[in-house]
Amino acid sequence: MNDTATLDAYGVLTEPATLKIERLLPGTVDRVWAYLTQSELRRLWLASGEMELKPGASFELIWRNEELSDPPGRRPDGFPEEQRMESYIIAVDPPRSLTFAWRQGEVEFRLMPSGNQVLLTIIHRRISDRANTVMIGAGWHMHLNILTSRLAGQKPETFWDGWTRLREEYDRRIPA
Repeated sequence: MNDTATLDAYGVLTEPATLKIERLLPGTVDRVWAYLTQSELRRLWLASGEMELKPGASFELIWRNEELSDPPGRRPDGFPEEQRMESYIIAVDPPRSLTFAWRQGEVEFRLMPSGNQVLLTIIHRRISDRANTVMIGAGWHMHLNILTSRLAGQKPETFWDGWTRLREEYDRRIPA
C-alpha cells in the first residue's frame, strides 16, 4: 500500500483497458462507504441513484456535474446537462468493496483503513479506447477531488474547470 508521501493522485493504466486510481480520503471506512452507496451523499461528488446492495440488482446513475461545485464552470461542448446510465451490482462486501457495471465498463471500489484516513482504490475495467480512457481518467480524478473536499468539509474546486485541466493532463499521461 502507498503512503501519503508516495501516493500519486493520477490514475494509471494497469493494462490497456484498465485504469486504476487511488486516493487517501479523510474519515472512516464507514463514512466513505456511505458516500459510495447512499444516493444523497453520492450525488454530492459523483452521481445520484438509489442502489440495492446485492449482486444482480440494477440501478440508474444520474450525473448532474453542474451541481457539484459553485460555480460549476463552463461545461465543454458535447456534454449534456444530465447523463443517465443503467448499471447493475456485480459484487458487494460492505464496507470494503463494491463492484458494478455500466455501458462504459466495470468499476470496482476498494476501501482500506490507513491510520485516520481511508485508502480508496478505483479500478475501471473494459474501457473502450484511448479517448475514453483520457476522459474517464480526468472524470474519476475530478470526482475524487470533489469527494475529498466534501469529506474534509471544504469548498470543492470548480468542476468543469478542473475536469478540463485534468483532461489535458491525462491526454499527456496516457500512451498513444
